[in-house]
Amino acid sequence: MSKRDAMILELLTTQGKTEVTTLSEVLGVSEVTVRKDLDALQEKGLVRRIHGFATLANPNDVGGRLAYHYEEKRLIARAAARLVADGSTIMIESGSCCALLARELADTKDGITIVTNSAFICSYVRDSPRVVCTLLGGTYQRDSQVMVGPMVRTCAQEFYVDHLFIGADGWVEGVGFTNADQMRADAVRSMAESAAEIVVLTESQKFAQRGAVPMRLTGKTVSVITDALITQEQRTSAERSGVRVQTA
Repeated sequence: MSKRDAMILELLTTQGKTEVTTLSEVLGVSEVTVRKDLDALQEKGLVRRIHGFATLANPNDVGGRLAYHYEEKRLIARAAARLVADGSTIMIESGSCCALLARELADTKDGITIVTNSAFICSYVRDSPRVVCTLLGGTYQRDSQVMVGPMVRTCAQEFYVDHLFIGADGWVEGVGFTNADQMRADAVRSMAESAAEIVVLTESQKFAQRGAVPMRLTGKTVSVITDALITQEQRTSAERSGVRVQTA
């Protein structure tokens, strides 16, 4: 994916439906060039063009979200990978930071087994002989490409790992990390039962957002790896809730 493609996806993620003329002005290229870029992204299923406007084809698509704050996410993934030793078995939930962690492990570690409910992550590292990917069973959510439902808990109970890496959609003071989807939040709780520690991988901006569904990770050791833009107030809020904060 080109730098300009990544910028287009980031703009559409932050601004939603955006005029082609606005994209042209922000990117410093002609409208003809922008339309060609949008056509290519539309062919990949990442954007949708509507009468002089463009929008994300699917805001839940992990592949499309990878480009949003890519550099921050890559640094977060690298920091998380340092927690994983060669030969380890870990659990990874869905999300763009989590997908980049899986890719980092596939590129830099040996003998890693990834237990996940994310079909996207299994596909994302399928070319690597360094990792074995075990996909938990469940009901398949087409948009987010994850398995959810009671079968996730049943399958996860066959494992116990040191680390479960998860994403988050937001943070609520006194409540903790939140998710936008009830079924995905329940899958996280199911996988958390089989891990000694939960590590949340998320950009700092998520601390200023909130999802509708609390993940309820009480009773577990929880840490977060985020970017250096986290504010002191946000750090204090997390630490007050017992979450250990690390910046990448």
